[in-house]
Amino acid sequence: MKDVLERQIDQALGRLPADLVVRNARILNLVTGELQSGDIAVCGSLIVGTFDSYRGVEEIDAQGRFAVPGFIDSHVHCESTLVTPLEFDRCVLPHGATTAICDPHEISNVLGLAGLQYFLDAAGHTALDLRVQLSSCVPATDLETSGARLTAADLVPHRHHPKVIGLAEFMNVPGVLNKDPECMEKLAAFAGQHIDGHAPLLSGHALNAYLSCGIRNCHETTNLAEGREKLAKGMQVLIREGSVSKDLAALAPLINEFSSPFLGFCTDDRNPLDIREEGHLDYVVRRAIALGAPLAAVYRTASWSAARGFGLLDRGLIAPGFLADFLLLDDLESCAIHSVFRRGRRVTPDTFAGREQPAPPGGNTMYLQPVTADAFRTPAAGPATPVIGIIPGKILTERLEANLPYREGRRHADPEHDLLKICVLERHGRNGNIGRGFVKGFGFRQGALASSVGHDSHNICVVGAGDEDMAMAVNRLLVLGGGFVAVQGGRVLAELALPFAGLMSLDSFETVGQNLYALRAAVEAMGCLLAEPFLHLAFLPLPVIPHLKITDFGLVDVDRFALVTP
Repeated sequence: MKDVLERQIDQALGRLPADLVVRNARILNLVTGELQSGDIAVCGSLIVGTFDSYRGVEEIDAQGRFAVPGFIDSHVHCESTLVTPLEFDRCVLPHGATTAICDPHEISNVLGLAGLQYFLDAAGHTALDLRVQLSSCVPATDLETSGARLTAADLVPHRHHPKVIGLAEFMNVPGVLNKDPECMEKLAAFAGQHIDGHAPLLSGHALNAYLSCGIRNCHETTNLAEGREKLAKGMQVLIREGSVSKDLAALAPLINEFSSPFLGFCTDDRNPLDIREEGHLDYVVRRAIALGAPLAAVYRTASWSAARGFGLLDRGLIAPGFLADFLLLDDLESCAIHSVFRRGRRVTPDTFAGREQPAPPGGNTMYLQPVTADAFRTPAAGPATPVIGIIPGKILTERLEANLPYREGRRHADPEHDLLKICVLERHGRNGNIGRGFVKGFGFRQGALASSVGHDSHNICVVGAGDEDMAMAVNRLLVLGGGFVAVQGGRVLAELALPFAGLMSLDSFETVGQNLYALRAAVEAMGCLLAEPFLHLAFLPLPVIPHLKITDFGLVDVDRFALVTP
């Protein structure tokens, strides 16, 4: 270490050529908000000089391009990109994400400790700095059947792992407020360490109680008043712009020079098709600027602010002593990335070559037997029923009421009025439960969509206009080992296989993107109204969001925690 320090001093003073010098850059100073011209000198992985002139062993002429710190995705589920962590890395690092804070919550709900350990192993091989929060809610709720359970005793041995920051999103808000013993044990075990939050629409005394447990942030803020209250109470607000949950337009007014140190950006759940078409955090930055947020405050939110919120004090500024994670941009307002530097090295395709891919744990996780159309029959006492109402761009839903076609003691879908059947089938081999309900918002009149991605317990979710197509879609998923399937008229129109825990492909993100294009085209041809129907379907079983949710136990009013249909 002494030798390293001496080299840093000599290169910072100019006694020795720096390992790397980026000349003629216009550096965005996130302390002052000013643009300042000069060089960036790097020794190893550390910035040792800025603004002054330096000689370098390697020299790159920035030609007046803008230099900004690397971006930090402050809350992401790599599984939701539908690819492995190393493919996630290859997908997002060229878009400027030099650090990502992930919660392997999805794979942990399927595979338990084996899934968590896989992510810890994979984080040691990514080019970006992948930090792993320890999944706090496995299962997320007792209203669903998951594939595993992680207790405080399971998590504590990993808390000092070099890639671990703390405890991941504590989404069991009722468990916290009602002092559930398992929740209390986890919060007590991680007291003094970082604990992520997940508190949609929480306010007043309930928010105070939640924050008093040491929970530090929230990525589930969806409206301005909610964001302002959380900021006023010292909670870091992580502004989310994912594939389904798009909160930036509502929350952009929060971003200013004063508040930006208490913010961050995150994607949470963003698929590779959206990343390919729009971008990752670079998209979030350009969109925030286009919405009128101050430019320097946006770039601070994307880097320094997020770093501070997670105790990563070695990054987020282009300044001596900080990690050499930075970007060269052709334009600041459009966040047009020219080059990405990670630990003082320019990111190229060779950056990702030769990395060791940890072996995926386990085999097939589809323990469900093939089903027939009879599995989706919905016996009931009459036609009147609660219905889940989808809100495009949100994972929040509405509670609606409808009178459905009623024949032979059963409720039936009414596709002409956009009232489709939705079912969740337990696939972990625990109990074989099937939950049944109805949903409005998909819009198609024939066919079915099925997914093995179903937050958070990841049972099979299927929505359809007819029971036969629903059965065919589910059975095709079983053959694939998981994934997405679109069926119409007894024929599979398109599919994406996700055989790794029913959540991820083992193919490249480019191949996954091509398959998603085919799925998108097929679903559009079916007449679906949603831009991301499979992700909306995946979120409908999420029972910690207010109103109605469909779980493997049935249709649940989570405000009352009661089953509302037989």
